[in-house]
Amino acid sequence: MKHESMRVIFDEHANLSAMLQSLSHMVRVGPDAMVGCNRDGYFDVLRAMLFYIDAFPEKNHHPKESNLLFPRLVRAAPQLLPTIEQLERDHMSGEMRVRELMHLLMAWEYMGEMHRADFENEAVRYVAFYLEHMRLEETALLPIAEQVLTDEDWRVLDREFSCHEDPLSYRLPRDPKFDRLFTRIVLRAPAPLGLGGK
Repeated sequence: MKHESMRVIFDEHANLSAMLQSLSHMVRVGPDAMVGCNRDGYFDVLRAMLFYIDAFPEKNHHPKESNLLFPRLVRAAPQLLPTIEQLERDHMSGEMRVRELMHLLMAWEYMGEMHRADFENEAVRYVAFYLEHMRLEETALLPIAEQVLTDEDWRVLDREFSCHEDPLSYRLPRDPKFDRLFTRIVLRAPAPLGLGGK
């Protein structure tokens, strides 16, 4: 890929997509079907996954898109404004949605099976929402960005996006503060993200 910032965005989307696929798999099979993972371990890894989504994409990835990429794209390609407005609405609701999902998970874990369907149904909706959000960025925005942004735009974007420390990235040394989270997710989560729960 020509620009470092584009490679970072696609890499982070791939990591998040793997996380969402693993979360979907865990929701489908439920706690009793997870090999090598007791009920407490099942809830533990789901909490870790949701914490990752809240701690990294919501607080690092999305703000850089909103504050750095989107304004440059609107200036260079005003026809993208409706798409960018939709993506911004997604960004605005994303943090609230993942926290609601955490709350629903805790209700199921602490208050019993009567709350399971609420979590599972919202998890399915949330995964579909997030995958569509990334698809829209990758198909409707990023190809046009490659065509219309200036060399100076790319210098700024490449510098800022290369500072990301995605805890699931194998490309860069991880920030030590994410080591425990990374280990917990990768050792317990099912493929394609992790090594467990097959």
